Amino acid sequence: MTFLWTDMLWLLLLVPLLVAGYLYLLRRRKKMALLFPQLALLKLTLDGGSKIKRHIPPALLLVAFLLLILACARPSAVVTLASRGGTIIMAMDVSGSMRAADVNPTRIGAAQAAAKSFVEQREQPIKIGIVGFSGAAFLVQAPTTDTKALDDAIDNLQPQFTTAIGSAVLTSLQTIFPDIKVDTMVPGFGGDQFTSGEPLHDPSKAAKPKPPPPPVAIASYKSAAIVLMTDGRNTTGPDPIEAARVAANLGVRVFTIGFGTADGRMVNFYGRSIRAVLDEDTLKRMASITGAQYYHAQTAMELTNIYKQLTTKLQKESEETEISVFFVAGAIFFAGLSVLLSLLWYQRIF
Repeated sequence: MTFLWTDMLWLLLLVPLLVAGYLYLLRRRKKMALLFPQLALLKLTLDGGSKIKRHIPPALLLVAFLLLILACARPSAVVTLASRGGTIIMAMDVSGSMRAADVNPTRIGAAQAAAKSFVEQREQPIKIGIVGFSGAAFLVQAPTTDTKALDDAIDNLQPQFTTAIGSAVLTSLQTIFPDIKVDTMVPGFGGDQFTSGEPLHDPSKAAKPKPPPPPVAIASYKSAAIVLMTDGRNTTGPDPIEAARVAANLGVRVFTIGFGTADGRMVNFYGRSIRAVLDEDTLKRMASITGAQYYHAQTAMELTNIYKQLTTKLQKESEETEISVFFVAGAIFFAGLSVLLSLLWYQRIF
């Protein structure tokens, strides 16, 4: 927990002064009791003879005062809230190595089943878009809440040649930011051959492409995120690390999933032998650069479980929220309780 107005915390110095004042009043009452013992005996009878009981209402009032001081300092805390909607772009590897049968029924089959499970478990306000990538990246399904359309798009994914991880990130970003020429933000690249994203809104209403915006805080864009799954390494297109830096500059998180093993698998694809080698280091760096996380799966069950974890993570939003109202409510409660007990026990307010 942090405080937005820390200068107000100096008021806490008043608390020991109030305690000292209360102790002074108690001593004064004792002196009066010595001077008038008959009155002291009568008061003790009315108070019920409890030495601790009479201090409870003032103590509660002191707690209320302390909470009010803390409320004035405007406390804030990181609170996890339910997502208010947004967009998730699923970038799925459809390179030739995804035909490998080391996972039942095949890697692509397992990936499709896990992706469909992810779609089914999301909250309805969240839109999902599907990007497939092999030698290039292409938008298979624009972001939508239509579960059937998403399932059909996932089922239609077919393995191709090579792997363009960097292009997958740029295409996903282009879908999220239709007014920005995302590919021009990668040093040494530029052109529609690297991105083929479609806008989230009506293209006819989209404004002309804008120049690249200034960098924002990492992971600060909460309206969309990218989940990228691959079983290999980048073999064509822009550098995935540079593409991840573009995402970081736009505040978009790129969660990466490595599917397979680092030693690789030989896959026969249309008469060609392809070794699927997982580049974990690159995927970890991509996730780290964008303020996201990297996950590794070697089986269909592990992949499904990772998508379940991401479902929960991406449907929750953590943000710093001022919680002064709770301190004020606590102060009102303790002050009210103090007054109530005083009236019940002594028929007076203190």
